Amino acid sequence: MTHNELKERVKDALRAHDEVRLLVLRGLLSAGTNELVAKGRKPTDELTPDEILALIRRGVKQRKDSIEQFTKGSREDLAAKERAELAVLESYLPASMPREHVEKVVREKAAALGIKDKSKQGQLMGAVMKELKGGVDGETVKEIVEALFATFVA
Repeated sequence: MTHNELKERVKDALRAHDEVRLLVLRGLLSAGTNELVAKGRKPTDELTPDEILALIRRGVKQRKDSIEQFTKGSREDLAAKERAELAVLESYLPASMPREHVEKVVREKAAALGIKDKSKQGQLMGAVMKELKGGVDGETVKEIVEALFATFVA
């Protein structure tokens, strides 16, 4: 998604009176402006599609954390609001790679780097995430890497 597409989607949400989508998209634009300023760029500059994708992924992670905390705190009303926002954000994410493909890449990278113990888990995760270039979330990679190390120990 480009920066202009994001702005167009805000206008579409306004026209459709979709309050949740509007709130989420405006939040993305605001976070994008903050990101630009933090990187020393002008607030009027445009974000790259990769930067927008990173903002969406960060928003997804934040919503998931909030849902977990609100559920623990018996605040189901706030958790429901976060779930609605999460659904909107996830609709803008590209389709995730199949788990089998990620497992294959993890095994190939572990073999290529000669990693056989858990002390190098971070190095392996970094290499896998770099190769998959955002096609999968870090949590999935972490689960697969941990499962791989469990098979090495067994």
